[in-house]
Amino acid sequence: MPVTTDILRSYRAPRVVVRDLLLQGQREDRALVYLMAACLLIFVGQWPRLAREAYLTPELTLDLLITSALLGWLFLAPLVFYGLAAFSHAVARILGGKGSWFSARLAMFWALLAASPLWLLHGLVAGFVGPGPALSSVEILMVIGFLFIWLNGLIEAEFTGAARPSDASQ
Repeated sequence: MPVTTDILRSYRAPRVVVRDLLLQGQREDRALVYLMAACLLIFVGQWPRLAREAYLTPELTLDLLITSALLGWLFLAPLVFYGLAAFSHAVARILGGKGSWFSARLAMFWALLAASPLWLLHGLVAGFVGPGPALSSVEILMVIGFLFIWLNGLIEAEFTGAARPSDASQ
């Protein structure tokens, strides 16, 4: 199924989508592509906000802001998300989870990719509307959307048996 269709399905049935992704087998390259695509989309989504900041703050150039965002989202954020996925798997293990390190990573990375349209909306609102109730509403929606998809995916990956026994040793 196309990724865009799976992203839309993730807002209705995130556990089903993560189950389908896990049943495709343990492919670390696929998980890494999800993570990097999400980070790239989030980085691009920041451009309108960065342009606004550069316009309103003359001492900050757009080149500097975009370079900083590039470094953060495409080089540092993936490392943070790998660590957060590992931490979530360790916590799930303590709580009786039977998933694998890979299944926890896939749930995290998929949630980021599925929530990336909300990040794009956030960038547009931050860039064109600026601070205010609209931006706060989008930020709340973005956090709730990400957590909804991630936690449901993590439950599927760790607790409902979606992880195959061959993956549990990893």
